[in-house]
Amino acid sequence: QVQLSESGGGLVQAGGSLRLSCAASGRAVTNGAMGWFRQAPGKEREFVATINWNGGDAVYVDSVKGRFTISRDNAKNAVYLQMNSLKPEDTAVYYCARSRKLLSSRDLYDYNFWGQGTQVTVSS
Repeated sequence: QVQLSESGGGLVQAGGSLRLSCAASGRAVTNGAMGWFRQAPGKEREFVATINWNGGDAVYVDSVKGRFTISRDNAKNAVYLQMNSLKPEDTAVYYCARSRKLLSSRDLYDYNFWGQGTQVTVSS
């Protein structure tokens, strides 16, 4: 089993920044790509960013390109999402997830372990 726990969410004004962290524990946490997803009220969960097992090949949804950066530190069993120039439409619960696959994936069905989520609210 892999346990994931997100932190770093909160309330921020438009244009501000937040850094989300995801702490992983359990067996073989490094044996998989990691991803961040988000879900706004009344909407489906959507892909935000993913990174492969060794920290390469970061992929982003178009709406966050140039503003968000995903990274991971396998020595610390952690994944991060640096979010800059935040917009009200970024408001959502953000989830960290670990994929069954080594390579980056946008498909949430590739991910078999999920955290409980952290709320990000961006005011206008």
